[in-house]
Amino acid sequence: MARIITFGEIMMRLQPSGYKRIMQANSFDIEFGGGEANVAVSLAQYGEDVAFVTKLPNNVIGDKCLRELKGWGVDTSKIARGGNRMGVYYCEKGCSQRGSNVIYDRADSAIAQAQISDFDIKSILDGAKWLHWTGITPAISDGAAKITAEILKAAKQKGLTVSCDLNYRKKLWSKEKACQVMSELVRYVDVLISNEEDCKDVFGIEADGTDINAGVVSAEGYTHIGKRLMKTFPNLRYVAFTLRESYSASRNGWSALLTDGDKAYVSKKYNIDIVDRVGGGDSFGAGLIYSLINDCGAQESIEFAVAASCLKHTVEGDFNIASVDEVRKLAGGDGSGRVQR
Repeated sequence: MARIITFGEIMMRLQPSGYKRIMQANSFDIEFGGGEANVAVSLAQYGEDVAFVTKLPNNVIGDKCLRELKGWGVDTSKIARGGNRMGVYYCEKGCSQRGSNVIYDRADSAIAQAQISDFDIKSILDGAKWLHWTGITPAISDGAAKITAEILKAAKQKGLTVSCDLNYRKKLWSKEKACQVMSELVRYVDVLISNEEDCKDVFGIEADGTDINAGVVSAEGYTHIGKRLMKTFPNLRYVAFTLRESYSASRNGWSALLTDGDKAYVSKKYNIDIVDRVGGGDSFGAGLIYSLINDCGAQESIEFAVAASCLKHTVEGDFNIASVDEVRKLAGGDGSGRVQR
């Protein structure tokens, strides 16, 4: 079995119950989540050997987080301990015409203050075949960006396949700095993942025939973006896009495409009634990694990835708790939602 490594920040997620707004809350439910951790949990549910790497404070909050990750089958043995605090984010779930809202409280978190010396990179990558990271990680701090760069260089020297989800977060850094940093780091990437907005925000490349606010996306336009990215970064083997048609906060059209530069593979589209959309892109990334590392064809890979992400939108919390059989059943056309007895 191929070993997969994901590297980034995991945070404690605090959320009012149901669809309450933060101003209405007298208590918060505790979850954990973060881009690369979400990918690791998904892959563990698919039976993959996956380790998540980060730095957590050496206190009871860090211990609780480790227990959560271990409980879902993720290897936590390479996680560094220390620092003052764990990052927190507050999530107010949207509904109908009211969008979700995320408030970060992650300044000076353990991973943001981490040093390269906190990680034995050689040991982390030993025996691994795949490394996954997101654009959130270098946005956390200059130190986190330097660690990311060192891990990427070592991964390529060892021949690992590297995937990256651009994941631009305007609350963490500017478009100008994102472009500067990511333009260098993406040169180590084999599989690049983006949503319908990230390429515009990070690289200034916009798809024709697309109006994000109106919920209109053009698969053809993103095919052209994929080709442009592969010319700019000739190291890329695949570029994938999730295509979200936002009719409202509660109902989205959801599809995706994958291109190898010569041909575009477009998935079927799902109309989703959303329970929780946070982590939707991460579940897509995990589905794509699972398919590619298991040598599935391009069309099968994109269908599996988008079906996995469709299911995540029906699950509370950051993590996608879905099995390979459940994903394949949906990808195969059974989306009836009938009771399983």
